[in-house]
Amino acid sequence: MKVSCNWLKDYVDVPPDSTVVADLLTMCGLEVENVEYKGLALEGIIVGRVLSVRPHPKADRLTLCDVDLGTDSPVQIVCGAPNVATGQRVPVATIGSTLQLNGRPVRIRKAKLRGESSMGMICSEDELGLSDDHSGIMVLDTSACVGEPLAVYLGRLGVSISDTVLDVAITPNRPDATCHIGVARDLAALTQRELHLPKVTVPAAGGDIAKYIDVEIECPELCGRYVAMMVRGVRVGTSPPWLKQRLEAIGLRPINNVVDSTNFVMHESGQPLHAFDYDRIAGQHIFVRTAIAGEEMTTLDGKWHTLTGGAVLICDSERPVAIGGVMGGANSEVDDNTTNVLIESAWFDPSSTRKSARALGVQTDASYRFERGVDASGQARAAARCTNLIAELAGGTLVEGLIDVHPNPLEMPQISLRLARIPVILGIEVPQDDIERILTALGFGIRSEENMLHCSVPSWRPDVHQEIDLIEEVARIYGYDKIAEPRVIPLPGSAPLPRPVDLLRERIHSYLNGRGFREIYTNSLLKRSEAECFSHDVIGNAYPVVETLNAVSKSMTTLRPTLLPGLLHVMQHNSHHGQSALRFYEFGHVFHEIDHEAAYIDGYAEYETLIMGASGPLHPQSWDGKTRNVDFFDLKGDVEALLETLHLMHVRMEPRTEASPLTTHCITLYLGDTRVGSVAQLSEAIQQGWSLRTPVCFAEFNWTRLVLHAKKQLEPHYMPVNRYPVVDRDIAVVIPRLQPVGPLLKMIHKVGTPLLQRVQVFDLYEAERLGVSKKSVAFALRFGAQRTLRDAEVENAVNRIVNALHELCGAQLRS
Repeated sequence: MKVSCNWLKDYVDVPPDSTVVADLLTMCGLEVENVEYKGLALEGIIVGRVLSVRPHPKADRLTLCDVDLGTDSPVQIVCGAPNVATGQRVPVATIGSTLQLNGRPVRIRKAKLRGESSMGMICSEDELGLSDDHSGIMVLDTSACVGEPLAVYLGRLGVSISDTVLDVAITPNRPDATCHIGVARDLAALTQRELHLPKVTVPAAGGDIAKYIDVEIECPELCGRYVAMMVRGVRVGTSPPWLKQRLEAIGLRPINNVVDSTNFVMHESGQPLHAFDYDRIAGQHIFVRTAIAGEEMTTLDGKWHTLTGGAVLICDSERPVAIGGVMGGANSEVDDNTTNVLIESAWFDPSSTRKSARALGVQTDASYRFERGVDASGQARAAARCTNLIAELAGGTLVEGLIDVHPNPLEMPQISLRLARIPVILGIEVPQDDIERILTALGFGIRSEENMLHCSVPSWRPDVHQEIDLIEEVARIYGYDKIAEPRVIPLPGSAPLPRPVDLLRERIHSYLNGRGFREIYTNSLLKRSEAECFSHDVIGNAYPVVETLNAVSKSMTTLRPTLLPGLLHVMQHNSHHGQSALRFYEFGHVFHEIDHEAAYIDGYAEYETLIMGASGPLHPQSWDGKTRNVDFFDLKGDVEALLETLHLMHVRMEPRTEASPLTTHCITLYLGDTRVGSVAQLSEAIQQGWSLRTPVCFAEFNWTRLVLHAKKQLEPHYMPVNRYPVVDRDIAVVIPRLQPVGPLLKMIHKVGTPLLQRVQVFDLYEAERLGVSKKSVAFALRFGAQRTLRDAEVENAVNRIVNALHELCGAQLRS
């Protein structure tokens, strides 16, 4: 927000050095990001009077002007402005003066233009640096004395020759600082100087204005107060130079004396205002309601908007005339023909205003302030200040009284401040007199008791809720630089231990990086259609997806239910850029509309997951052999090794035999009865839809649940080296071709205990002589114990295993 130092001087005695002002504001929490010095080079610019105007004999667009500069004889000046006329008082750049034109200095010299001499230059406001207006020469009023310096004339009008503009970064918690009075209040407290507020007489509610307008609020939770005042018989025209300069200094374009008055009061007090042409308000009735989705209206900027449901609308008896807190409508704007002006000063809900502004893609000075929260009791004062200013500048008559519809009066909190608490928090002693002075200067009401201050929070500070907020106010005004560094800094007696989740995460990072996977980070927001497409197959349940209330764009409306879409986006991007071996993994949070053991908000689940995916060649192409693409079983092997890294040895894998729209193969992983993840191969249709040339395999784990089980295995366990020999046996069994091997491994472990130490599949054989419906699977068995095993007990264990497999699936021992 831009702040003019000259404007600040209306309210507080500002230090003359602007760098001091900038440092003071920055150190109290109002960071000054830039300091801009503005000055007018008016030396040699004097007031002249046009005595006569005649056409240039050799140029249609130039005129010859005889100008009285207060010297013995008039001078001739060639002028190209269309508005020059006899009798005008005008600013004249005399011979030898310098103007800043298009950013470079230009020295005025005696010249000949098309054969006619010119002894100076009649200037426009743009050429003098007073404004951007270059439509014609600047015409002064009759109070300008011929021959006097222009700077003297401007000084009588209250126009400053120089100014310093501060660009202040206002944090969202300081709505009171979005105006010059708010910044001046902090400066007054910092410099221990008095704050001077403009004198405003606020009329009582009711009065003659009730004959002209009535106001009704249908949505008091969104519009907590609506104040209306009226000025009749105004003459809309150009604002005086002092007002134009105030607005131009902070980057606003002057429009007319009515609109400029509303902008001036907004930047003075922080309360946005809107001026209606009263005669365009149908039925002399204002009705505040919420918009119906699909309603349309044209705003002051000439743009046609389709409204979303829930936006606040200001309506007359026939149609919407403004979007509450955002912008007025073109159908009721003030123009040159306006004679009666209705001023609106209201309080709109910050969240609703922010949502409406984002939905419309509009950011205005009004919405900037309403989104942060304006002073809930400042509406009447701002309206009175504005209407008095309009009556003064536009010559109108103020209608007696005001309309004040206030369904929800604000009750500001009372906070008790324990004086003993301040040194505990700040580490320094602050005298009680300084504490009371600071809080009083900031507008807090103070009632002192023994070792306690009872503080009434001012209405313009909605950010102050508790004792710690008061201590922060004391600290930032008293001076953070006065808080000395402690001479002794306590250190912990021992190094902090890492959390189990961090140890496990580092273990996974090390394993996956070693296997050639690269970590990625993807956006947590998706299109709704994309989120719904991927949710069911991956997480195993059709939970509703979670939509955001204030979507950034249509492509980012829904929180991701799985990390898979982000993985595919990265694979697609890398594939399009010539990469073939694609190996990626990501840790990230996913979201569902369902209760969960790790839920932060009731009814919504948010937990961390781990995804890993692979596509493309298994190994780089080399001269000594062909490569092949990664398949489902390659990734399944990686998953088994990952689980072994976490010491999770008893994960149950349940295959799903039928394909789905998303996957062709899928295995669900369980620890006990708890689902912890899945391994799958993407369906060909989805793969082609993402323009991926080779099959995509992926695994996604519920990392939150894995950690709960794996952290139990973090403690190291000592296992002595077995001094006794082990016994290896291999068996091959013929089983039905569609029989999964997983249940066989589980049965072998169960029956072979306690002598069986390890079992592995080392061969899979299919041939015609076995039959088309059969296959042979070979297992390597290792037996051992803390003694020497006898052949008989090993053979007995092998026989039990073979019999158990026969009972399970009809397996026959193959010789």
